[in-house]
Amino acid sequence: MILVSRYLVPKGYVGIVIFPFILLKYKHLSINNVLLNHEKIHLRQQLELFLIIFYIWYGVEFLIRLLIYKKWHKAYKNISFEKEAYANENDLNYLKSRSFYNFLNYM
Repeated sequence: MILVSRYLVPKGYVGIVIFPFILLKYKHLSINNVLLNHEKIHLRQQLELFLIIFYIWYGVEFLIRLLIYKKWHKAYKNISFEKEAYANENDLNYLKSRSFYNFLNYM
C-alpha cells in the first residue's frame, strides 16, 4: 500500500518502506515505476528477514558502514539492502526472478 506524506519521509529521501507501506514524499512519485520497484525490493527483503531482523541488520550495517566511510550518504549507499535495490531498480521484472536472500550477494 502506498501512502503519501512529506512529514513521514525523512529529509533527503523521497520514499521509504515500513512494511507493509511504501511511504512517498510527494503524490507524483506514485507513478515512478523505478522508485516503486526499488521500494518493493525492500519490501521483499523485509519479508525474508521477518521485519525485526531486517531493521536490526539495516541499522547495524549502517553504523558499521558509517564508521568505515565517515559519511552518511556513502554509508547508506553501501548497505547491502540498498546496493541490491539500487542495482536492480531499473529491472521491473527483477522480483519475479530474484533468489531468496539475494541481498547477501551485495555484502
